Amino acid sequence: MPRTVFAADLGGTKLATALLTTKGKFLARKTETVDKSSTMAPVEQICRMAREVSGRTKIHAAGVAVPGLVRRNRTVWAPNLPGWERVPLENLLRKRLQATVQVESDRNAAVLGETWQGAARGKSDVVVLVVGTGIGAGILSGGEVLRGAHELSGCAGWMVVSEANGDEVRRHGSLEAFACGPALVRAAVSSIEAGLGGKLASLPTKELTAEAIARLAREHDPLARQIFQRMGKLLGLAVANLISLFDPEVVIVSGGMIAAADLFFETLTETALARCQPLAAQQVQIKLSRLGNGANLLGAARLALTAGRRGQSSTINRHS
Repeated sequence: MPRTVFAADLGGTKLATALLTTKGKFLARKTETVDKSSTMAPVEQICRMAREVSGRTKIHAAGVAVPGLVRRNRTVWAPNLPGWERVPLENLLRKRLQATVQVESDRNAAVLGETWQGAARGKSDVVVLVVGTGIGAGILSGGEVLRGAHELSGCAGWMVVSEANGDEVRRHGSLEAFACGPALVRAAVSSIEAGLGGKLASLPTKELTAEAIARLAREHDPLARQIFQRMGKLLGLAVANLISLFDPEVVIVSGGMIAAADLFFETLTETALARCQPLAAQQVQIKLSRLGNGANLLGAARLALTAGRRGQSSTINRHS
């Protein structure tokens, strides 16, 4: 086993990279905006950042989390990256880095990271709901990552939580259309256009972000708080469904939006426990990730360290 491992978390907007020990300790980290100038640009960016975080350390093993689908033929579909319909990322990186490479969807990497070093350590039945630019769920059942017949398990953004229709719902799914970061901005824009914007209406369009809405919510702006409360309720309904379907020991809420968890997490928890299967509600724990954006990096590193058979890399040993 190598002494260190390189990990990358390729998102729709940011690329995070790190060099870690085999025990999951971060030795170096670097984050940049994803280069979307071409299909190959993110690949070259990962390679450059690998050299930068590793320094003189030889990379023998690498793990990469991606924002989409990793097919069984190891090609990647990532809808938020231009031209990423069937990118052979594993092969491309293996040749460039001259190392063993494991690529996994970010939602599966998240649950692997949480069970290795996070709030689900030692657990074998876990759901990690990742809420950021989009929404996904990593699901561990009996110590195995659930993948589905077409590697599509965990597409939680498509969970139906509203009868509303429209382009965003058809493009991203019901939950993601109403409860992720960009959805907050769309809700604010709709309110402003309806003449109900309040303080939000005073913001220039380019400054209307999820962070700005959170700031106004903490300043007790009624509309901003209402937007977050609605988000919490819809996410709570989704968590209730996940609990009732998979009976996890713990549900962990992760992703970029947990920076604003003080504005929606209590509503999420209350809604989920009130609406899920009653016996499961008495036993399940709902927690915020304490790993932050490190969960995906840890999960990718864990995959790289357990590289071998495909099934082996997705199995969690409760005592590891």
